[in-house]
Amino acid sequence: MKNIPELFGSMVFNDDVMRARLPKDIYKALKKTMSQGAHLELDVANVVANAMKDWAVEKGATHYTHWFQPMTGVTAEKHDSFISNIGSGKVIMEFSGKELVRGEPDASSFPSGGLRCTFEARGYTVWDTTSFAFIKDGSLCIPTAFCSYSGETLDKKTPLLRSMQALNTQALRILSLFGNTRAKRVIATVGPEQEYFLVDRDMYLKRPDLVLTGRTLFGARPPKGQEMEDHYYGSLTPRVSAFMRELDEELWTLGVYAKTKHNETAPAQRELALIFSTANIATDHNQLTMELMKSIATRHGLVCLLHEKPFANVNGSGKHNNWALSTDYDANLLEPGETPHENAQFLLFLVAVIKAVDDYQDLLRVSTASAGNDHRLGGYEAPPAIISMFLGDELTAILEALESGADYTHQEKLQMEIGATVLPHFPKDSTDRNRTSPFAFTGNKFEFRMLGSTFSIADPNIVLNTAVAEVLRQFADELEGSKSFQADLAALIKKTISAHRRIIFNGNNYSVEWVAEAAKRGLSNLRTSVDAFPALLAPGSIELFTNHSVFSEAELHSRYEILFEGYCKTVHIEGLTMVDTVMGEIIPACVDYQHDLARLMTSKKECGTKYTTALESHMLENISKHSADMLEKLTVLKKVLAKAEKTKEMHKRAKLYSGSVLAAMADLRQVVDELETLVAKKHWPLPSYAQLFYSTV
Repeated sequence: MKNIPELFGSMVFNDDVMRARLPKDIYKALKKTMSQGAHLELDVANVVANAMKDWAVEKGATHYTHWFQPMTGVTAEKHDSFISNIGSGKVIMEFSGKELVRGEPDASSFPSGGLRCTFEARGYTVWDTTSFAFIKDGSLCIPTAFCSYSGETLDKKTPLLRSMQALNTQALRILSLFGNTRAKRVIATVGPEQEYFLVDRDMYLKRPDLVLTGRTLFGARPPKGQEMEDHYYGSLTPRVSAFMRELDEELWTLGVYAKTKHNETAPAQRELALIFSTANIATDHNQLTMELMKSIATRHGLVCLLHEKPFANVNGSGKHNNWALSTDYDANLLEPGETPHENAQFLLFLVAVIKAVDDYQDLLRVSTASAGNDHRLGGYEAPPAIISMFLGDELTAILEALESGADYTHQEKLQMEIGATVLPHFPKDSTDRNRTSPFAFTGNKFEFRMLGSTFSIADPNIVLNTAVAEVLRQFADELEGSKSFQADLAALIKKTISAHRRIIFNGNNYSVEWVAEAAKRGLSNLRTSVDAFPALLAPGSIELFTNHSVFSEAELHSRYEILFEGYCKTVHIEGLTMVDTVMGEIIPACVDYQHDLARLMTSKKECGTKYTTALESHMLENISKHSADMLEKLTVLKKVLAKAEKTKEMHKRAKLYSGSVLAAMADLRQVVDELETLVAKKHWPLPSYAQLFYSTV
């Protein structure tokens, strides 16, 4: 049995390692940079770099890389060895402060939304001192920000750090109004939950749709999917358990707080949850988690699917973003306490989040928008595209009492009575959980449940941090000049509740009735990503981000371009994969089977009239009819793909992909899935859903 406390963080250049290996003055200077953002002098960086290198080499590392998060949504790394030529065919291991602090990757080959042209290739990676370096695959990985030669951000880390800074500034203003001089920093903390599928690698490689797009573009409904609800929290098979055990151990060595693992609702679906960290470290850790899920799965003959909807007719995969606010001395600002109705500071932060979610609901929707997530949102497995908030009965009742001026009677927590005397009693929670809500208060944090499983959690947290920072700024501006703080505070809370109560909904978000009710309330329902993307450039969005120096207007325009471009490319690749698979595999399979049937009929006829061919004739006619229908649908798909590709104007092109192209793909899929049920299994070239679902036992 491995010693987990010793294993945890053993491949991380963390605070304990720094304290042990750095001179005291260097350690203090580095900690000042990490905690206060002070400038890191080159002589300090040189000492840190040398200590990092020595530690990494002792751990078996031979290279270093600036590990960054471009706008592809995944991570990037360029590896350089520590070796330095000293002549006579000999080398030494060196690593300088300059190499630690700054790198120069090619900035023209990553998505830039027009910020960089091919001939403008220079970019910089800059060490993020707030996130510890670590060793992965024999390389020292240095978490970095990524920017262009002209200073525009080209990654997801930089705006996240900016949003955290904005939130810290405004939250400290609020705390000072309550006489809190102890807090020097307010930190957005996040605990992400990651859903994913595991399938057999050999079967995966026989599915070009999975290989090229991450999801099955074809697949008839299997006899058993998730109808029996027996997979959720079910016992782990030895193969999956071995994968999860290795994943845990590798994550722990990298200081990733892997906590909860279990089978999810759909067959072959799993989930891993991480303990809370600061938002930027949680983002780094979630990216590492997704990387390791893929690489470790391969070692076990498996493939990890992170697409939001890899299979039709069963639940897709999301990512739950649990968000809270903490001080530097670990006080949770969203902790209601025993008597939340008397906790004015908590109530002010609570209504600030309510107002932020209502005011910037469209931006929160944009932060979860993608071609993949469009297949999941709004189904009976994930929240709809309508942003709303669940607060639970107690908090809702408190807010209603504050709004109306009525007295609130605090309810003591009840003891849970289960009915069996041998079972222990325990306090009942003040409210139930609502799994259908996109944005739910869950005790002392908010759970944003709309994210797709492939997403970097940076995007929604950038929006959430900045939106809350803006509301706190408004609150601080209003209260700082107050001559009657308590009265003005109460009035502000009451006014905010009245203005934004429409966003609060504790019912079933999956219901048709809620869609109609949300429309009456004036809430947005941006059903597709193409509908949502324009909200990024709405005047209020530009003002929000530029006022808090999270994005410049040029950076927002670049991200707008990238969102549309990524959407169009995704759907186009899926359409081409469909065409290629039908022409190269499905049509030949249908022809072969029809040939077998025709040959059998001929053979029977040659043997005399006592052999009937009614069955073969019926099957051949049915398959022939469906094959002709498939050819017709294939022709339509080819035409709409060509039309969309030739359309120059970006928004019109995206509309074509989200409309006619996806419709043509659905029509083609329907007939191909029907053919899968008609063609003999020995002829059908693609592993079935049943084979994929139950291949990991």
